[in-house]
Amino acid sequence: MATGPIAGPTGPIVGPADPVIREWIADFVAETLRADTLEQVVTRLDNAIIARIPELRDRDMRRDLTASSRAHALEVLSGLTQDRFDYPVPADAHAFARTIARRGYDVRLLLRVYHLGQEAVIDYMAEVIDQRKLPQDIERSLLLRLFDRTTRWVSTSIEQLTDTYMEERERGLRAALNQRADIVSALLAGSDLEVENASARLGYRLAQRHAALVLWIEDDAAVARFDGDDDAAGLLDRVAARCASALGNGSLLTVPAGATALWAWIGVDEEPADLRGASWPVESPVRMAVGGPAAQVAGFRGAHREAVATRQVAERARPETARVLHYPDVEVAYLAGGDDTAMRALIDRELGALAGPGAHSARLRETLHAYLRARRSPDAAAKMLGVHKNTVRYRIQRIEDLLGHTVEQRGPKLEIALDCVAVYGVRN
Repeated sequence: MATGPIAGPTGPIVGPADPVIREWIADFVAETLRADTLEQVVTRLDNAIIARIPELRDRDMRRDLTASSRAHALEVLSGLTQDRFDYPVPADAHAFARTIARRGYDVRLLLRVYHLGQEAVIDYMAEVIDQRKLPQDIERSLLLRLFDRTTRWVSTSIEQLTDTYMEERERGLRAALNQRADIVSALLAGSDLEVENASARLGYRLAQRHAALVLWIEDDAAVARFDGDDDAAGLLDRVAARCASALGNGSLLTVPAGATALWAWIGVDEEPADLRGASWPVESPVRMAVGGPAAQVAGFRGAHREAVATRQVAERARPETARVLHYPDVEVAYLAGGDDTAMRALIDRELGALAGPGAHSARLRETLHAYLRARRSPDAAAKMLGVHKNTVRYRIQRIEDLLGHTVEQRGPKLEIALDCVAVYGVRN
């Protein structure tokens, strides 16, 4: 600060080093530091803040706010009598920042506390100065000094306490995430946990029907485009939340499975029993595997097993495979695909000439697959394919000629081979 008069636009302004200013500030500080006066000032400041931030009316929140305000007041008051510019942030203020983080409030609440606190301090001081009927030049100098010091105080406090808040928030998120992951791991491993207690700790009801999801981004180029808040994990969380809202009852549990993968469970109502006909809100570059729905803890575990199995199929499937895959649609392919060599031998043996790579062979395979799934009904298969029933009859006759035997002779194995080709494709 300057040590002499400050030149102002209308003449000299009394500088902070002026004996009159120093004496007035010293008297004010001594008077305010009296225990009864200090508590009155702290209460006034806190009331002004709480009036604008109702979240702080909670008894524990107010207690921590008061401790922080009192500690700050002692630091700021002692600094007013000195030409110093550093304002150590007291331990009680750091404790209050951690309380805000632990209660789950946004960091903006912390910033607002300090901006409102500065307003309240300036209002109080302006009122005190006005009551003393000081000369205008002294009053102006006092207000300038006060504004400078409170601005430095707020700036220093916000800078340090934002770091404290973020560290505590990260610590809390990590602890909650670790606890959630531990409980989920125990459930999937078959541990006998108390259902209500586990549900409360997860924030997700286990005594319901579950659809299990595995979401991932397998396009490395897409992952490389993510940065900042728009990261892969954030995208997967948003997709899972949309699925829970659109197709579930709103309840959602997520556990990160990697930097670009997520496990999720959504609670689903009794109907529909099959979710394969639903429109899932999943777009590029996200892919998703779905297991279930199934009920209770056993269903939580079983649906997840199905979703993981479905992803394994998806990662080996032909490129044009659907973005969302359901376990019932790939179950046979999953079971048969454990031994790739044996599966390919099955396909070659059962399909013969139908296992060729051309469009004609693909059309015949599609017809045979529909015919078998329609329980050998030409009419039902025709509806599935969108063709005339006589077209189906003609193609089945052509297929039997190529196979060298009737469809009925090898029906079950033919269908297994067709299920595998539908997912994994044919040899090129």
